[in-house]
Amino acid sequence: MRDETTCCLVRSTRNRQKATTMEQWPSLSILLSFLLISAVILSLCQAAPEVFTNSFYVRLNGEHGHDVASRIAKRNGFENLGPVMGSKSEFHFVHRGLNHARTKRSVPHTRLLKADPLITSAIQQSGFRRVKRGFNPLKVENLVDVPLSHNDPSDPYFPYQWYLKNTGQNGGKPKLDLNVEAAWAQGITGKNVTTAIMDDGVDYMHPDLKFNYNAKASYDFSSNDPYPYPRYTDDWFNSHGTRCAGEVAAARDNGVCGVGVAYDSKVAGIRMLDQPYMTDLIEANSMGHEPNLIDIYSASWGPTDDGKTVDGPRNATMRAIVRGVNEGRNGLGNIYVWASGDGGEDDDCNCDGYAASMWTVSINSAINDGQNAHYDESCSSTLASTFSNGAKDPNTGVATTDLYGKCTRSHSGTSAAAPEAAGVFALALEANPSLTWRDIQHLTVLTSKRNSLFDAKGRFHWTMNGVGLEFNHLFGFGVLDAGAMVALSREWKTVPARYHCDGGSVKEARRVPSRGTLVLTLDTKACQGTDTEVNYLEHVQAVVTLNSTRRGDTNIYLTSPMGTRSMILSRRPNDDDRHDGFVKWPFMTTHTWGEYPKGTWTLEVRFVGDVLQAGWLKEWTLMLHGTRDAPYVNLPVTDPHSKLAVVKKAHEDRKKA
Repeated sequence: MRDETTCCLVRSTRNRQKATTMEQWPSLSILLSFLLISAVILSLCQAAPEVFTNSFYVRLNGEHGHDVASRIAKRNGFENLGPVMGSKSEFHFVHRGLNHARTKRSVPHTRLLKADPLITSAIQQSGFRRVKRGFNPLKVENLVDVPLSHNDPSDPYFPYQWYLKNTGQNGGKPKLDLNVEAAWAQGITGKNVTTAIMDDGVDYMHPDLKFNYNAKASYDFSSNDPYPYPRYTDDWFNSHGTRCAGEVAAARDNGVCGVGVAYDSKVAGIRMLDQPYMTDLIEANSMGHEPNLIDIYSASWGPTDDGKTVDGPRNATMRAIVRGVNEGRNGLGNIYVWASGDGGEDDDCNCDGYAASMWTVSINSAINDGQNAHYDESCSSTLASTFSNGAKDPNTGVATTDLYGKCTRSHSGTSAAAPEAAGVFALALEANPSLTWRDIQHLTVLTSKRNSLFDAKGRFHWTMNGVGLEFNHLFGFGVLDAGAMVALSREWKTVPARYHCDGGSVKEARRVPSRGTLVLTLDTKACQGTDTEVNYLEHVQAVVTLNSTRRGDTNIYLTSPMGTRSMILSRRPNDDDRHDGFVKWPFMTTHTWGEYPKGTWTLEVRFVGDVLQAGWLKEWTLMLHGTRDAPYVNLPVTDPHSKLAVVKKAHEDRKKA
């Protein structure tokens, strides 16, 4: 797919949507270009002063390969850092004579590249901020000696790993954990599965990680070499990736630190966060690195969690993710796990284009007594939750590996939650290596548990959608249950092909009243009778263009024909934007999972806050994603009270009706 995109030039491709199966990723890419890439890039182009790096995206006029690209780079005074996502015609050039960050484009350098007869396009890369979620440089702790139960792992930090086995330690609620012992008891420990930690590096010489380290699947995109070891700093700032890696694959019974969720799985290190500014090419190459060696990509970072940023993946990065879910793992699809964000109640993770993407599994966190953590963001795109801090002492977090062979009990934030989910998914993939990326999402919905999770402030209650699935605006469909997911994975039958349907649009601009609510409705047949008919929902997007005198005071709700009401945008008190608004931004909800999309959808827009605001909803498009055929038809029901039983019965009743 030819890509001449610059920051504010995005092609609209809405009228080229097709049914998408695993083999049809180019049409999927086209759809995403409209839904997400254009939305993100257009909105970002209007943001505050842009930064330009010394990196350039270069496209050659044919598939000339790495050696030719290197010669082209050298004769023009550049260095070729390698291909973009393995392409033979797209490359990442850098000019060492330019500052890494500048406020103006270097027109002479761009012209020089474009003048080369073998180069068809050259784009200087913008720089942007990406932040680690939940980093807190707390004290590093040495090993401790504590008594263990007979059948427990003998690792000295295991008693502190309450998210693996909650016995009530540190004020926690007994049995509120990931239920990993039930998975381990089935003989499943993550064998032959690799999770890539996309972060600030991994201490691959750590005694708890070195035997589970996959060097072939690892790379350093910050320094452009195969050794993603963290850069030293006095405050141990670059311990983040090592801590995440230990949660997934720390070895068992070796007398060091704790144990990983999938302790026989492998981890790969992808160092990509440790440079002054992120670029689209670094992100894209990271998310597309070795997609047939890597099963799961775990990301505990994202746009700044300041409650006023609206940001997400750029063009090349979206192409990498789309290719990953459609071609990775030899066609089964890579699993991208994302931390939902640490902006607290003043932020909304639907304004984070990574966490709110359909192609990622967005994971929120809870503390060990079932409450949400104070830093948890809420949004309708969160699929499930795992764990972060303790209850009585917030500084007692997740026990895991730390830099230079050390251990910590202080890892926290949704940064700690995402790798736990990656570990659970690694267990599921060992139990059934044929699971697709969509199977993992369906399994997450069907096996996550409400357990004892609750909103400490009483804002968000557990609600049942139209087919009997319980969800919560904070926790998604509940806390991951490794034992249940592994058991169902073994019986699993791949879900039917997925389709994308344009459910209709409202194109006429409507004023949002200063007081009251703008209510718009769309009647849709969900592409009935066409190649893209959707009868059973997975993800739903409301693609919205809106401007207001204060973006942060906007609330948006979407209600399905079966009556499920999702808050797709909450108030963000720190967001003072009055110029950019939202430009074709795809607000996403998972709350209508399994429902029937035909009928009337309702969008409500209103302002909240003490000061009167004004605004216009310029456009709204409803995008429906799901299957034409009923999922789960061939799955046996062993528990009549399970989510699977409830949803299957709802689907059967609907068919009879």
